[in-house]
Amino acid sequence: MYDAEVSRELISKVTESVLAEMEAWRQRPLDRVYPVVFIDAIAMKIRQGQVVNRPVYVVVGIGLDGERDVLGMWAGTGGEGAKQWAGYLTELRNRGVEDVFMVCSDGLKGITDAIEQVWPQAVHQQCVVHLVRASLRYTNRKDWQKITPALREIYTAPTVAAAEARFEAFAAEFGDQYSAVIRLWRTSWPQFVPFLDYDHEVRKVLYTTNIIESLNARFRQAARRRGHFPTEQAAMKVLYLVVQQKRKGGGSITGRVYGWAKALNALILAYGDRITI
Repeated sequence: MYDAEVSRELISKVTESVLAEMEAWRQRPLDRVYPVVFIDAIAMKIRQGQVVNRPVYVVVGIGLDGERDVLGMWAGTGGEGAKQWAGYLTELRNRGVEDVFMVCSDGLKGITDAIEQVWPQAVHQQCVVHLVRASLRYTNRKDWQKITPALREIYTAPTVAAAEARFEAFAAEFGDQYSAVIRLWRTSWPQFVPFLDYDHEVRKVLYTTNIIESLNARFRQAARRRGHFPTEQAAMKVLYLVVQQKRKGGGSITGRVYGWAKALNALILAYGDRITI
């Protein structure tokens, strides 16, 4: 009995220490400029009377030094919404993030306005991974082997004009069968094309969301082990520990982006008047 009480006391002290550390991390000041920021939300099962799916909003940024970092995480209520995003992005601005060059996200309705409300000069870049994934949801699996390489031809085009030509060819081939896919791409086009103005090094950073996709995969893995979280605090504590985990041989969430120097040179040409190093 005594040993059990000691164990509970030790666990309680460790938990309190982690929660205090997490709160300090969530309030820490941030850099003034982030060239690229990725935003996404992932559903977590959290008990609030009954177990429900709640969105956890996540922001990952790449600083001028090429270091990637999780800038913030928040547990929301209900479904993911642009209004909630506006509030969380405003919190980042209040913590020091005065300027962002590009914000990469999915195609959530109203998200462009939310981004511009906080960082008026930021470009909203539609996440290509999300766009392709959404496209495939409207198609039959048996056609994926034809559709996937055709879409790749569009988002790897050397110029905007070439992308437009390839998209029109795609629309001519698949439009009758998959009109919803064509409509999705036409609606998303203004947010899809910005990264096409940059060379290969910048595109690798922008159109592959490996950073946040990898983080979400680890979040899901941690959640599956538990089934659901008993409280919001418990969920955020576990996700915080996932973010802080250091992996040997690379693969950590934080760290330097490979080949960042080339990408930064291209960004300086585009945003030189807004960069101070």
